Amino acid sequence: MKKLFGILLVVILILVLLSFDEFYIIQREDNTTGLKENIIPSIEIEKLMIESDQDGDGLLDLDDLIEGARAEVERQPNYHSAYYAGGYPPDNEGVCTDLVWRAFRDAGYNVKDLVDKDIKANLSDYPRVQGKAEPNIDFRRVPNLLVFFKKYAANLTTEIKPGDVENLAEWQGGDIVIYGSPLWHIAIVSDKRRSDGVPYILHNAGPTPREEDYILDWTSPIVGHFRFPKY
Repeated sequence: MKKLFGILLVVILILVLLSFDEFYIIQREDNTTGLKENIIPSIEIEKLMIESDQDGDGLLDLDDLIEGARAEVERQPNYHSAYYAGGYPPDNEGVCTDLVWRAFRDAGYNVKDLVDKDIKANLSDYPRVQGKAEPNIDFRRVPNLLVFFKKYAANLTTEIKPGDVENLAEWQGGDIVIYGSPLWHIAIVSDKRRSDGVPYILHNAGPTPREEDYILDWTSPIVGHFRFPKY
């Protein structure tokens, strides 16, 4: 009986040791995996400095555009698409283009005046107006802004390569990104980035404006990437 009890005790001890070893191996593998995930380095993208300060407030234009777009995010106007006499919606309403012209306003530029003037002088350049200018809405239509920025801003790459320092250095905070058909959209590129260097965007796609990791996720392809003013 004592011999049988001794054998049983040895078997139990072996099973306990095997269980402990299996648990240790699992934990070690999990810890190793965790370490691998944690040691992936974030890439650094050099910030481009363009010495342009339209409103003379001591904040360079690209930074001004970022701050102006963030101010719109903080205001949280409701997404509402409508026609407004005089062109401008109330402060508590807006769409994607309203975030953009409001950001430009904060940097010292009047997008409405600039677009209206160019449409009047070069009507045929703007197919979206269909031969008839409408100052109450033209500056709030993405296809018109695409034409305007192609003419008067620096035209940059539309390709985004996660983890590619050289490519991502071309995407700077304050840039403008435009998406085409079927779902036209426009946004301001943020100076906030993912660990792989891909920038966030500041935009209003409803229900309110936000700053988010969405530059690669919009339904439509990128058809324009601009930096204003042209340098």
